[in-house]
Amino acid sequence: MHVETFFDPATATFTHVVVDVKTKKCAIIDSVMDYDQDAARVSTKSADRVIEYIRSNGFSNEWILETHIHADHITAAFYLKQHVGGKTAMGTGIREVLKLWVPKFDTSEDTPITGEQFDRLFEDNEEFMIGELKVRVWHTPGHTPACSSYLIEDAIFVGDTMFAPHIGTARCDFPGGSAKNMYNTIQRIYSLPDETRIFLCHDYPKDGAEPMYCITVGQEKRENVMIRPQTTLEEYRTKREARDASLSVPKLLYPSIQTNMRLGDFGVKSKNGLQYIRIPVNII
Repeated sequence: MHVETFFDPATATFTHVVVDVKTKKCAIIDSVMDYDQDAARVSTKSADRVIEYIRSNGFSNEWILETHIHADHITAAFYLKQHVGGKTAMGTGIREVLKLWVPKFDTSEDTPITGEQFDRLFEDNEEFMIGELKVRVWHTPGHTPACSSYLIEDAIFVGDTMFAPHIGTARCDFPGGSAKNMYNTIQRIYSLPDETRIFLCHDYPKDGAEPMYCITVGQEKRENVMIRPQTTLEEYRTKREARDASLSVPKLLYPSIQTNMRLGDFGVKSKNGLQYIRIPVNII
C-alpha cells in the first residue's frame, strides 16, 4: 500500500489516495471541492490535483470513499466520479443523517433519504477490496451518526474522529453527535496495535509549520489532550462538552451538509436554470 496525501489549506482538509502498488488500483478518501462562500463560486483545483496524480501514474480508481457527511468542506465525489470513475461509498449511518437533515433543507426532490445516491453503503465490519488490498469498515460514531473509518493493513483512516494530540477528538455537539459514542469509538481505535498509523482528515498548523496528516495509535494514547486509555467516560464527557460549548458553527456547515448528502452535487436547477444553496433559519 502507498498513501498519497493532499492538503487543502482553505479548509485544512486532507484527501488521501490509497494505492495498491501491485495492481495500480486506488481509492480516494475525503475529497475536496473548492467553494468560495462569499462569492458563491465553485472551482475544482483541489480535485484536479488528485485527478492529475491518478492519471499521470496510470492508476485505476475503484472507490470514492467518505468518512462522514462533512460540515466544513464540500466533497468532490460527484466531480471525481465523472473524471476518474469509482464507486461512491460510506457507512450505513448516512441514512440517519439523511432522515434528520433532508427535511430541514426541504430537498427531498433531489436528495433521497434511502442513501441510494451512493453506490455502496457499508455495514460495520464489512470488507471490500482496493485491488488486492483488503479494507475493513469500522463504524465510528460520535462526531456524527454516519462516521466510518477504513482499516487497511497497518493503517486506519479516521475522518474527523481523531485529530493531532494537541487538539484531541472531533466535536460531538452536532445533531446526532454523542460524547458517549465517541468515547466508545476511541476505545475501539486504541485497541489497535500501537504502531498502527492513523491518517487524519484535518490539521490546523501554525504559520510555517507542516500539517500533521499521520500519527500512530501509540502516540495518541500517550499524548492526546482529550482522551487517553486511563480517561473515564465522565472525564471525557466533561472535557468534550466544555470544549464544544466554546466552539462556533463551522463556516461552511449549511453549504457542506446539504451538498455532501448529494455527493457534492448542487442539486436540481430552478426554473430559471440556476442552482441554489438553502440556508434554513434558526434550526441549530
